[in-house]
Amino acid sequence: MAVALILVIVAIGSVVFHLVSPWWWTPIASNWRYIDSTIIITFWITGAVFVAVVLFMAYCVYRFRHQAGRQAHYEPENKRLEWWLTIVTGIGVAAMLAPGLFVWRQFITVPEDATDIEIFGQQWQWSFRLPGADGQLATSGAHLISPDNPLGLNKDDPKSQDDVVIEGGELHLPIGKPVKALLRSVDVLHNFYVPELRAKMDLVPGQVSYIWFTPTRTGTFDILCAELCGVGHSQMRGKLVVQEQSDYQAWLQDQASRSFARVAPAINGPGTVSD
Repeated sequence: MAVALILVIVAIGSVVFHLVSPWWWTPIASNWRYIDSTIIITFWITGAVFVAVVLFMAYCVYRFRHQAGRQAHYEPENKRLEWWLTIVTGIGVAAMLAPGLFVWRQFITVPEDATDIEIFGQQWQWSFRLPGADGQLATSGAHLISPDNPLGLNKDDPKSQDDVVIEGGELHLPIGKPVKALLRSVDVLHNFYVPELRAKMDLVPGQVSYIWFTPTRTGTFDILCAELCGVGHSQMRGKLVVQEQSDYQAWLQDQASRSFARVAPAINGPGTVSD
């Protein structure tokens, strides 16, 4: 009886704790509310199964407890029960997978009007590249990285001259505009993660991955590395600042001094920077 009662308390207590727990995700600040909905669906399905299994165990412990004169009943097979378990389990798994596949399709389908930016990870800081007045990013490559060209921009690409290079600073973005972030790493695995965006993606050395999102709330948010990348992993933080369109344009104009043509005059050659 005591064991059965403990199991019932565990089942009910788990549900109550989930409903009243103060530990929950931060308010969302992007278009990925679908991810929250998918997680909630998964919680309800797995939670219902958990409660049902624990209560069934409590019932069995009490119903089939030891009693004087009772003998165990041997039943090696029960095809009816096996069919029911297979069908119910299949429906539950499908109910959890279907929303995830729907969201994943959206997650990898970038809107045509998304603005390309670049997020660059290295031990142990974040750097960023934004398009300048032409609205386009120049090509880049790991073999072009040097002390004067930390992000490896292609100096022969005419679009590179006005690209805004922000090394170890803040990433500013306008609210309500879809963004496609190209992710690159120069050394080891990193992971771009902003909890409020509900989206994260690995930065893999030797390849360019991507992630897209639409900021929906102004404010300043922490950029974290969610992949263990060395002894400085916990200090690898940055800032994402989401602004109104007018404020963002004013900030972008102030970044003229950070254009590639100005921060890397040595590799651009003489005469490429006008005073």
